[in-house]
Amino acid sequence: MTKTEPHQDWQTDANPALPHWQATVLTLFPDMFPGHLAHSLAGKSLNEGIWALKTLDIRDFARDKHRTVDDTPLGGGVGMVLKPDVVAAALAAVADCPGPRLYLSPRGRVLDQALVRDLAAAKGAVFLCGRYEGVDQRVIDSADLMEVSIGDYILSGGETAALTVMDSVIRLLPGVMGKEASYREESFETGLLEHSHYTQPRVWNGIEAPEILASGHHRKIAEWRQAEAEKETQRRRPDLWQQYLDRQALQKGKSK
Repeated sequence: MTKTEPHQDWQTDANPALPHWQATVLTLFPDMFPGHLAHSLAGKSLNEGIWALKTLDIRDFARDKHRTVDDTPLGGGVGMVLKPDVVAAALAAVADCPGPRLYLSPRGRVLDQALVRDLAAAKGAVFLCGRYEGVDQRVIDSADLMEVSIGDYILSGGETAALTVMDSVIRLLPGVMGKEASYREESFETGLLEHSHYTQPRVWNGIEAPEILASGHHRKIAEWRQAEAEKETQRRRPDLWQQYLDRQALQKGKSK
């Protein structure tokens, strides 16, 4: 990390070329980034300049000598709330950074593959990571932040959620994965859960892999995988299965 101007700690990739996508993170814990994204395909593509990461310490925008970023909730209650003036100043500092402004919150829209694709199609995203009881609602409203949740559970802060969203987006960027088809067949890309996978040996612990997969008949293998995806989705996620049926019916109606 190198400091390029007051109040901003930037983490940058090793390649000065313009990245396809830029993640800008506002957090009280910038050392949590890039975390696991420094490894495997995400780390390789970061070093290659396919995507870039900028981190900004919210505490740098505190207005007193104690660097206070939070205060007690108005009306009483437990915990602390991030102050609107501090958070707003941090957001203003990244006004020129590309992409939508996301606030990671359990109240937000639940992350799904459709939203991931939308974020990957943008030039980047700005992630506001809350802590304690969260962020003053006035700054959420005034900055028109998109609230995003990664599930119905509580984390200590937004950093882990931000890393999860970033992970799901980065793998869709051009040049990150070897073959585009490799992710288009995955769960949720087609509206179905993915079919089961098998590898060598053909027989393991007395259990034989499905014979069709060794047939060499690509059309029949594709049909088997589609049938397996439909069966597993119907069994495991009836909500997704109904959505899939509704989309199929809508498409048939449009084709008439």
